[in-house]
Parts: sequence; structure tokens; C-alpha cells
Amino acid sequence: MWAHSASRRRQRWHALADHARSTAVLAGWFARPFGAEALAAALGLLHDAGKCDCLWQAKLVKVSGTDQPVGINHKDLGAMLLREPALAAAMAILGHHGGLGSVADLMALQQGPDDAVTAQRFFDVVPEAREVVTGPILLPASWTEDPLVGEMGIRLVFSALVDADHLDTAAHFADRPPPRPAAGMDMAVLWERFERNRIAFLAARARKNLRPSPVDGVRAALYEQTVRRAMGKPGVYRLPAPTGSGKTITAAGFALRHAAEHGMSRVIVAVPFTTITEQNAEVYRTLLGEEVVLEHHSNAELDDRRFRTAAENWDSPFVVTTTVQLFDSLFGNRPARSRKLHRLANAVIVLDEVQSLPVALLVPILDALRLLTRHFGTTVLLASATQPAFEYLAVWRDLEIQELVEDPIALFAGLRRVRYQWRLDPRPTPAELAEEIAGHLQALVVVNTVAHARILHRLLAAHCLDAVVLHLSTRMCPLHRRQVLAEVQRLLGAGEPVLVVSTQLVEAGVDVDFPVVFRALAPAESLQQAAGRANREGTQSELGLVVVFDAADAPVPAFYRAAVDKTRARFGPGLADPDDPVALAGYYASLYTGLNVDEATRGATIQANRAKLDFRAVAEGPVIDTGVSGGRDSRLAFRMIDEDPVPVVVTTFGDTGRVAELLDLVRAQEGPAREVVRELRGHTVALPRRVAQSSWVRALCRPVIAGNEQWWEWVGQYDPQVGIDEGSIGEETVW
Repeated sequence: MWAHSASRRRQRWHALADHARSTAVLAGWFARPFGAEALAAALGLLHDAGKCDCLWQAKLVKVSGTDQPVGINHKDLGAMLLREPALAAAMAILGHHGGLGSVADLMALQQGPDDAVTAQRFFDVVPEAREVVTGPILLPASWTEDPLVGEMGIRLVFSALVDADHLDTAAHFADRPPPRPAAGMDMAVLWERFERNRIAFLAARARKNLRPSPVDGVRAALYEQTVRRAMGKPGVYRLPAPTGSGKTITAAGFALRHAAEHGMSRVIVAVPFTTITEQNAEVYRTLLGEEVVLEHHSNAELDDRRFRTAAENWDSPFVVTTTVQLFDSLFGNRPARSRKLHRLANAVIVLDEVQSLPVALLVPILDALRLLTRHFGTTVLLASATQPAFEYLAVWRDLEIQELVEDPIALFAGLRRVRYQWRLDPRPTPAELAEEIAGHLQALVVVNTVAHARILHRLLAAHCLDAVVLHLSTRMCPLHRRQVLAEVQRLLGAGEPVLVVSTQLVEAGVDVDFPVVFRALAPAESLQQAAGRANREGTQSELGLVVVFDAADAPVPAFYRAAVDKTRARFGPGLADPDDPVALAGYYASLYTGLNVDEATRGATIQANRAKLDFRAVAEGPVIDTGVSGGRDSRLAFRMIDEDPVPVVVTTFGDTGRVAELLDLVRAQEGPAREVVRELRGHTVALPRRVAQSSWVRALCRPVIAGNEQWWEWVGQYDPQVGIDEGSIGEETVW
């Protein structure tokens, strides 16, 4: 009996018994950290039992050497054999190719006329499987006591099965020996390397800087305090690190020391934006080594086969990824996404800029983190200058959060580098704003929408003839933005006049240091993030200035409105400043209550579907049409990004000849090769779908490949200052 056709070079066929046993051993090893070794091994042993069907074997021989699939169901039999001893977990076998479904899918399986014969044939080649089917498979007690614990457990054993299956299959086709369980890198060794390189890194930076930063002492004290507390028990920790306090290094130091102390397997750092991911990964590579750090996100370069496999299953001691990648995988149901999940057990997860988690999904996210820390050996570190008060939500009300900073108020006071001024009543007009901004030698202006950024940029450019006026927004391709940021850094360093108007993207880990920052009224956490771009290094003779304004011409975007209302009530003239930790906690509590986060429809629906073990409903939304279409309500699905952006390649900026060559390559191959896509990303603007679908924008786009509307080429004008300016070609302002 064969599991797979001949390998590429040696033309060896893959025996089903060998594949079943190798997958069982590997899956069991992967599930050992969370106490499900026996269950995962059973899944591995039985997952391909249906391949003993004579028709399946005959078809495998027939299609061998072609690209055709066998096309005969082989997963149902193993699921039915395990349905009695391990009902819910049998769903993992049923979904190991197409994805986790629901209990209803499992119960709907009907025994076929040849199933008994096929099962006997399987037991003949894998005799130990009979004992697995007839004997009880013990699950951790908590899995049966709480349906949500069981749901998370199924996700992790599904991951262990899928990863083991893929690894053994890939080894066969590559003519490599079957993969064997192996211990990972010793985290104590990694911690020592990090600490040694950190000291050298900081010393080199101190030698390079002619003027030491006044905040270096506070950074060092914060690091030492945090690392000392890494010896505490696994669980949830909070690091309230003000902007500029060295959070990137401090969080990693805690995570590595904690992992070393408790024998944990890896550190996973998740951040909300790709720009921060790239910056952090570069720092960590310097401190840990190129071979240790896996950077996994849409822009990461993964040329080496080992790194590509590691990105699929996070088999690395130190992973840097995005919160989108982390949580869409955790709540997804597809094998490719789920394959990495078993690596979350016995790991330290660092959630950087944790305030950026979507409020609508907080309940399922926080519940998953609660389960991972209580039942699967995970530690979670919440890192942010603007710490959300998650303990006010019911899902975390009884959860112990261990504080890494004894006195956050004193820490924030010691690192305070700005003062606030408010322009809320009367609301300044565009002309008044431009006049005040133009009175400063160097200033950053952060606004809430692309349209407002363009308006202010035009006003300032016309008003200020003695200063360089620059613009930053996501309507500019990454190459363009990098060039502008490099020019900003040059002008700041030279002390030359420069005024920059930007959307919120500058708050996402962009390391700039202005004496003055103007910030359009926004949620309190955004005000504080913007303030982190003023007097960042504390080198000014006086406090930096942050001016918060409520522009007369720019209404607050709808998705901000509730948070802005709560901000007005707690921060401003005569009230607290946004960097007050006590006021910030009260703001979050008020916001969560006002939005009814505990009982909001989307989060509650996701939780209900999790409890019912309806994995597809969690990932894709509940069924709204029980007829032929089987339509689902995606608005109630777990998706970190509600609306997928539309990638548009700009051909008239940068090396236009090279861009044309790359697009020709894409068309010739009728699809994007990995290397071509990577190079084109620097020339690609991600337009919001609602903008891309407007008639006047659509008229200036054409598919890169005829008939394929996944990727577009921009044939309209690309403004050298602001990039794609759909507002100038449309009939209305696009916010």
C-alpha cells in the first residue's frame, strides 16, 4: 500500500505504513508540550487510512508522473474510525486537506459499502492502529470540562497533524530521510548571546552618538527591572513602556530570559504593522544572529528552503511576525494557516503596540490568549506606551496580570519629553492652522485621513516658501515613502527648515524626532503615539511641543467617533494629558463600556461558533443561506482586516524601465514569481477597496494580467509629492 507516488530523483514510492508511523511520531512530538501526545499520534497514524481503498491505490498508480490529483476521497475513513474514541478530534483528520469544518460535517459521514474492507486492509499494514481505534484515547481533563479549551486543543492538534504530514511528505519527494523529533535551540544559550550582544550594541551606539541621550539611564533601569521580573511564573505580563524607552530590546530581553528560566521553546514577537516588523527584525538579527530570527510577513524575503519551511510552521526559536498573521492563523481553519499553531504552546508571545488590536475582535482574541496561558503553557507579554485596560472586560476580569514596572506613573514622569497645547474651541480653519504650523522651523503634522493630509500639504506648500514641505501617506508607494523619510532625516539632522504632513502611518514605528508635533484630534492612544515623535531622544533644551487640534474642515472619521468622544471627556485643557496612565486606564474602561465590547454581536457570534466547534463559521462567518449557495455572513467572521486592499503597481515613479520589465515578466509567466513580486512591492500602492472600485479610479487602472483582477497597474498621473491623488480626479472627496 502506497501513500505517495515516486520521489523525484530516486523514484522511490512512499509506503503507507511508513508515512502513517512517521506522521504519528512527529505529530505526537509536536503535541507533547500541551499534553496531547497520544491524541496527535493517533491522528497521524489514521489520517490516511482511506488510501487503502483499491480504487484509490489504482488511481495513484495511474496518475503517477503527471500533475493530476488522485481525486478520490481518502480522509473520511480515518475520521469515522476515530469518531467513537475521540469524537471532536476526528475533525482534524476530516479537515487535514480542506480545512476544519464542524461537528455536523463529522456526524454526517456515512459508512460506505467498502469501508469495512478498506479498514481491515489498513489494519493489516498498520496493526497498531487497531488498538488505537478500540481503546480510549485520553484527553487532558480541561478539554472536556470547557468547550472553548477543547476547541483550542483541537486547533493545536490539527496543527500538529498537518505539520507532521507535510514534513514527512516533503521529505519523501525530496529524497530526504523521514524527519525525526529533535529538541530546539537551548533558550538559555540564546539569552546569553542576546545579553552579550546587547551590551556591545549599546556601547557601539554610545560611541557613535556624540551627545548621549538623556533618557539612556531610564532605558537601562527599565531593562534591568524588566529582566529581573522575567523569573516570575508563566502567565500574562504587562510592560507599560513609554515611547523612546527602548521597548523593542526590553521586551525581547524579558521574553528570552523568561523562556530560558522556564524551559520554553521559542519567542514570538507580533506587531501590528509591517514597517515595525521589519525594523524590529533587523535589531533582533543584530543581537541574535541571522540564522536564529525568522521574519514572517507579506514582505519578508525567504529565499532559502529552510526559511520558507520555517515560515510555514514557525520552526524557529525567535519569530517576528504581524498580529494579522498571528491571529488570522489562530482563528483560521485552513491547513496552510493552521500549520504553525502548535508552536504557540510553551512559547512566549510578545504583543507589541497591543493597543492596536481591533476592538470588535477583542473578546475572542483575549479569550484565546487566556486559554493559551492557562492550559497550553504560553506566556503573553503586553507591550505598549498606551496600555489598554483589558482587565475591565469580562473575559479577563479574573485573570492575573503581572506588572513588570513597579511604578508606571513615575516611569512616565521620568521620560516625559513633551508638553501639550490644545486647539479645540474654537476649531481652527485650514488657513489658521497653516499659519501656525508655518511659524515653526521644523514640525510634523499628523492627520486622520489622506484627504486632509493633501489639503494641508497644498496649503503649507503655497504658504511656506522658505521651508521644505513634504507629505507622507499610504497613497505613496513604499519606495517613494522611504525616499521622503530619508530626506526628512537629513533635513532634521542638518537643522534645516522642514514641515511634514502625514497620515497616521508615521505613528507606526517610524523613528523621527521633531521639536514640534501637530496632531488632529484622535483617540487618546493615537495622540500619545504622535507625541512620541516629538523630542524623542530628550535632547532639546526644553520640552517638545504637541499641539492637538480639531480642524474645522475635517470631521472625525466614523470609525473614530466613539473613541474621540471618550477622549474629549477625559483629556484636554483643565483635564489630563494623554500620557497619564491613570486617565488612560479610565478612558479604556469607559470606551469598552460605551461600545458594549463584552456583548458586541461580532465577538459574541465568534465565541458561540467556537463553543459549537464550528471552525468554518469562525473563519468565514455563519451560514445565512442554507440553500444551494451556502452563503455566509463574512461580517461576523474573524478577520483582522475587514477589507482586503487592492494592490496597484505604479509605473511612473523610480526606475520606470525596470518596473516595465518586471510587469512584462509577470505577464509572460501569467502569474507573479516570488522574486518579481518582492521587487514590485516597492512600487505598489495598496488602495482601499472602496476607493479602487470607484468609477473614476477604476478608469485609470488596468489588470496586470488580462482577465485577472487581483493585481492592477496604475495608468493615471502619479503626483511626485502625494502619490496617487484620487481626490483630484474624482467628483467628490474620498476619505
